[in-house]
Amino acid sequence: MKVWIPHPEGVELLGAVPAGVTVQPWTDPANPPGDPTDVRFWVPPFLAGVDTTAMLDRLPGVAVVQLLSAGADAWTGRVPAGVTLCDARGVHDAGTAEWVVTAILAQLRGFPELARAQARREWAYDRVAPTDELTGMRVLIVGAGSIGAAVRARLAPFDVTFTLVARTARPDEGVHAVTELPRLLPEADVVVLLVPLTDATRGLVDAAFLAAMPDGALLVNAARGPVADTAALVEELTSGRLRAALDVTDPEPLPADHPLWELPNVLLTPHVAGSVRGLLPRAYRLVGEQVRRFVTGSSLVNTVVDGY
Repeated sequence: MKVWIPHPEGVELLGAVPAGVTVQPWTDPANPPGDPTDVRFWVPPFLAGVDTTAMLDRLPGVAVVQLLSAGADAWTGRVPAGVTLCDARGVHDAGTAEWVVTAILAQLRGFPELARAQARREWAYDRVAPTDELTGMRVLIVGAGSIGAAVRARLAPFDVTFTLVARTARPDEGVHAVTELPRLLPEADVVVLLVPLTDATRGLVDAAFLAAMPDGALLVNAARGPVADTAALVEELTSGRLRAALDVTDPEPLPADHPLWELPNVLLTPHVAGSVRGLLPRAYRLVGEQVRRFVTGSSLVNTVVDGY
């Protein structure tokens, strides 16, 4: 059986594979490492977009597509019938949670403005201080999956109050349904978006969503850009009533002339939340386990159903 992966170092990182399994790096789309017709297990490049799904046409025998990303929106509905699609749920928990905590603290403590002042060699104490503090704030996490749990664990020492929201309510876990957002948003100082991009979540953050957030609240998007309506987001942020920390945008990459770049109440990073040095070892541990499961006929983990 042949397995193709996008990183040469992954050959060692995925660990021992069963006899008869050949693992080959496919790093150049134009130059496959061999005959693609007998590839059964394929790992696309990290953060591969919709265009990459066309490579499936060259892999007629593939049975499993194992993503390195937690989101599967680029692949949902584009994988042939009979092919199992799996995401990398769990791999990005630590890195993304760290980004969320960093982004929240940076915005609340005024670091973007202080960084701009540093570039001007300006001692900006009188203009910036006092800042907000995270301690005691009300944090609403929209997306109560494994990354949401990791964010909650890292924010807990700051003595914040949590409200968790998922697609459906889980009363025994204290998780609310997404339909309850209109009631919950006015009580949140910080709203963290961690939902996958699906037909149900596209445009979830619209004008009504933003209007329901209280003055001065902070929106943190570590999900996908299209989860938020960009026009509504720009309009609300331009007014100065809300603040935002965005690791993802729509469109992405964000054009150089886009108004989000210049808003002083917006912190922008280029989709780097999950791009940490620990990514590949964690990702290929999952890949190795999935390959071993597939060869032995065991059930695969992280299978994608209805976009999740």
